[in-house]
Amino acid sequence: MSVGMNDFKENRTRSLAKAVTYRALILILDFTSIYLLSGELEVALGFAMVGNIYTSIAYYVHERFWDRIDWGKKRTKQNVET
Repeated sequence: MSVGMNDFKENRTRSLAKAVTYRALILILDFTSIYLLSGELEVALGFAMVGNIYTSIAYYVHERFWDRIDWGKKRTKQNVET
């Protein structure tokens, strides 16, 4: 029986966890840069929060899309033995 790369996919929970941790990092970076440029706390918070909502959704969808593509994936020895 042949086992293809599609047998090794990330589950949705892993993709969601990656999206949440990545967006937390980006939120901090966005807030910091906007605050340094504007000097306004409210402006920095507003832009960082609004931007984080739609880009978090886009990141999750992007991750799920790329998980369906076999290009660039390779088996590890551990995956072959199990």
